Amino acid sequence: MSEFTVGDEEFLLDGRPVRLLSGALHYFRVHEAQWGHRLAMLRAMGLNCVETYVPWNLHEPRPGRYEDVAALGRFLDAARAAGLWAIVRPGPYICAEWENGGLPHWLAGRARTSDAVYLRQVERWFGRLLPEVVSRQVDRGGPVLMVQVENEYGSYGSDAEYLRWLASTIRAAGVTVPLFTSDGPEDHMLTGGSLPGMLATVNFGSQAREAFATLRRHRAEGPLMCMEFWCGWFDHWGAGHVVRDPADAAAALREILECGASVNLYMAHGGTSFAGWAGANRGGGDLHDGVLEPDVTSYDYDAPIDEFGHPTEKFWRFREVLAPYADGPLPELPPLPTQLAAGAEVELAGWAPLADVLEARGGPVVTSPVPPSFEALDVDRGLVRYEVTVPGPRQPYPFLARGLRDLAVVYVDGERAGVLTEADERLEEPVAGHARVELWVESLGRVNYGPRTGESKGITGGLLHERQYLHGVRARGLRLDALDAVDDVRLRALPEDGAPGLYRGTLDVNGAGDALLELPGWTRGFVWINGFSLGRYWCVGPQRSLYVPGPVLRDGVNDVWVLELERAASAPYVRSR
Repeated sequence: MSEFTVGDEEFLLDGRPVRLLSGALHYFRVHEAQWGHRLAMLRAMGLNCVETYVPWNLHEPRPGRYEDVAALGRFLDAARAAGLWAIVRPGPYICAEWENGGLPHWLAGRARTSDAVYLRQVERWFGRLLPEVVSRQVDRGGPVLMVQVENEYGSYGSDAEYLRWLASTIRAAGVTVPLFTSDGPEDHMLTGGSLPGMLATVNFGSQAREAFATLRRHRAEGPLMCMEFWCGWFDHWGAGHVVRDPADAAAALREILECGASVNLYMAHGGTSFAGWAGANRGGGDLHDGVLEPDVTSYDYDAPIDEFGHPTEKFWRFREVLAPYADGPLPELPPLPTQLAAGAEVELAGWAPLADVLEARGGPVVTSPVPPSFEALDVDRGLVRYEVTVPGPRQPYPFLARGLRDLAVVYVDGERAGVLTEADERLEEPVAGHARVELWVESLGRVNYGPRTGESKGITGGLLHERQYLHGVRARGLRLDALDAVDDVRLRALPEDGAPGLYRGTLDVNGAGDALLELPGWTRGFVWINGFSLGRYWCVGPQRSLYVPGPVLRDGVNDVWVLELERAASAPYVRSR
């Protein structure tokens, strides 16, 4: 049993000064069989602590239906076994480039405020989650030193009553270790996101002295800590791959430590946003209100430990910076994970058109005067087929999907007519009546940061023929998790034209291990191997392959499913890195 406290200038463990050298590692972005290796890599880099968020929507996909909340506890146990302390950031909002910032799609009330309906939902969730933390606090022999209240709240709101309620609810659940907030080093963010008497930390990627000077204007006392040192960054589909020079990142880390501060590397190891859980941002400068920018599946983050768990040049530079602050010699690196021994091609053997997949695994058909949202159809990740009739006879007029989020493949009387996006809501060719129009709308990830977090998905402004709204819309949703088991989908022979649909194949592996999956010529969709969802692929890049954790593969025959939403091509294959 130990006592961790916040002193006037330093953190104290059993009364002795301690500096937290932490690294972010999200248990939900790493295969559980690989937690031990990744945590050992943190120790070898010179860290003494691990930090993790907790995504509410992953663990409560429907109200009152919980899924593996105990995973957090198992991860904290693994951290303790690895000799690391732990910082837990339970939200309820986490950002993290994660779907909807971790908030469930089904939330009622005004999220991230003191709205009574929302608070009741948070209270129920925390009542289920926080026991995993309480029993693992440092004063009970566990690794947990601190727990965060909300996340970067000053970037979003200024409801101090909400923050105070969260803090009291966390305390009432039995959390006794110090609580803290984290915000950008700007006056309005620290004013809106911090609470009097509670440790405030700041998040930044450079200019540590200026950031801490801003923090000191708000907190004259208390330890300095950069809760998120952005040593890399994330990627968006259709944009370039973002990297940060290792020497520049190491110099920024050194500056933080020279200020006498504690630090949390964000990310120490990014991992992967498996199963379509990657979020999205809105462009448009500081307002975060512009075009949708969906995040790629890889959360490698240009981190010092890459997506495969290997050390990068940044790792070795950080290790050199961190070593003088360690209690003794740094541990040696653990053995690298096993790599796939030999590449192999997926042998495709069957296919089902999207309509058949929807019939077998979709939700109920809903008929509405206006297009229902994804939320109304209980679809978090996945797609919705909207159908509407253009009455006739009438001459050709423009067809529009107003307020479209995010992307729609459109068919007119069964023939592909084009792809619509938020920026281009009008079909290129006019539509004459009588006609049947189908729009297969895919969510590319809910916004995870900024004022448009929590916005609805689907067709939000109606379907129009010329200026006339079309009513009697039929809609049916297909949740992505409904495809984790697809034995009831009847398969046909492979199509000759690479038509969209669900493809089944097998992969014969000799020497299983970490691998990359390539889908040359395929357009956009999702992949499952042995029931494990690898996430989204998309030919627009910059990500060109999907990471396959070694524990997912097995020697011999492996089951592969690919949901292609536009056009398939040659057989996928796996290879070593």
